[in-house]
Amino acid sequence: MTRIHRAAIRILLLFAIVFAHTQMISAQTLQTRPKPANQPAAAAKDTKATGGSSAAATVLPTEETMNSWLLNMFGYDPSITWKVVDIRPSELPALAEVTVILTNSQGSNQNRLLISSDGKHAISGEVLPFGAKPFEDARVKLEKGVSGPAKGPAKAAVTIVEFSDMQCPHCAKAAPTVDQLLALEPDAHFVFQNFPLPAHNWAEKAAGYVDCVGRASNEAVWKFIDKTFSDQTNITEANVDEKLKAIAAASGVKADEIAACAVKPETKARVEASVALGKSVDVSGTPAIFINGRQVTGGAPAETLKKIVDFAANLEKGDK
Repeated sequence: MTRIHRAAIRILLLFAIVFAHTQMISAQTLQTRPKPANQPAAAAKDTKATGGSSAAATVLPTEETMNSWLLNMFGYDPSITWKVVDIRPSELPALAEVTVILTNSQGSNQNRLLISSDGKHAISGEVLPFGAKPFEDARVKLEKGVSGPAKGPAKAAVTIVEFSDMQCPHCAKAAPTVDQLLALEPDAHFVFQNFPLPAHNWAEKAAGYVDCVGRASNEAVWKFIDKTFSDQTNITEANVDEKLKAIAAASGVKADEIAACAVKPETKARVEASVALGKSVDVSGTPAIFINGRQVTGGAPAETLKKIVDFAANLEKGDK
């Protein structure tokens, strides 16, 4: 994904990000532009919550305050719309974390902001793990939490985890690179985790299908994922059930059973748990690829990813 501690106040980076991702899928429905909020009143409504293990209270901005700020930042361009999807304490002490989806004619992009406790600054950019073993925390979380379809030896020196969205065009584009990497690294263990993005109108349903196909057949699920990515541009919110059932049948599982499974509460709970796991390791977009806990860009070439896998394997050997 995806994607983590260049702490500089770079607010206008958000604007650049939206226009940089020109290959993002076009937004199916633009968010309604929020009405200007009364900023003093909004500030008065801001609440406090304890963030993580920090003893200091984290001041959380209200959605009203965020919408007012976004209006001031981007209101000059009527083609830009936004949606605040999450406001919570950050793992960093005394900072709030806000997830915002920005949309323009070229598509949508999910962005993360860190808000200072005094409510006067927003920080945009990557927040990088630090320490003698900077990726160990994420690695442990992933080892304990992954539950998606997997292939490769279970007791491998290197585990590769991908958080993906079946409607994400960048995920479809990265899929051949991941396949190439796994062909180059047959001794690695690979896990596919669902991470449907809120901006995509059929991604969550597709995630349910992936979950159910994977539980029915570990062989069929990889066919289902590949076929869905291949047919991605032909799938819409209106025909998604028809398309996914056909792909499930072509992948070798019983389509009606998969469709029924995909809408069950327990399936939704597993998808939500996968999203929560991703968020716990700072996934904010897709594809997000982790190599022994190290997050790397999904747009990296297979040769670069292979170097990181080989390096991680050598580090693992050195620790034993």
